[in-house]
Amino acid sequence: YFFQARSLSTSAPVKNLVKPPIQVFGTEGRYATALYSAAMKKDMLSVVEADLNTMGALLKTDPILKDFLQNPLLKKELKKEAIDSVLEKKGASELTVNLFGLLAENGKLANTGGVVAAFGTIMAAVRGEVVCEVTTAKPMDADMQVEVEGALKSFLKEGETIQLSTKVDPSIIGGMIVVIGDKYADMSLKTKINKYTALIQQAV
Repeated sequence: YFFQARSLSTSAPVKNLVKPPIQVFGTEGRYATALYSAAMKKDMLSVVEADLNTMGALLKTDPILKDFLQNPLLKKELKKEAIDSVLEKKGASELTVNLFGLLAENGKLANTGGVVAAFGTIMAAVRGEVVCEVTTAKPMDADMQVEVEGALKSFLKEGETIQLSTKVDPSIIGGMIVVIGDKYADMSLKTKINKYTALIQQAV
């Protein structure tokens, strides 16, 4: 098992990694990139993607499992046994089992949702889809969504399509936050207010 898990090591030399078509960042991005590289080498991308989609859906519908994985008081060994049992029941592939073994070994099972999302972003890019998330203070009406989607399409390359999701966060007050592929733009009113407040405080 140790040898198999190391084949997914997030600290493997960069030259040994098959780079994904889009860069994903952070801890979750490193695991997702390592998994993509291993799956590409074994021609198992679609199999692994199906496994992760299953796990992602399970985390959304099974709050007990989600809380269990995120509980920092539980031992890594206990979490590993539980996740191994779930993966066995779901008939997960060897690479997926190895991924979760590494997450458990490194105490990162709480990052499962982020790893699933990061791998989804990579796979969308493989299919020529650009994942885009727009956060607004209030839900966008149909006209505004069409307008925003039209503006975002101007960033696409030939052959690419947009995969748009929207989120509501009243704390941003107004404006919007846009994440398109690996680019981030914060055009929220909250950020502008914070910026001006900081400038005023520096001037006083």
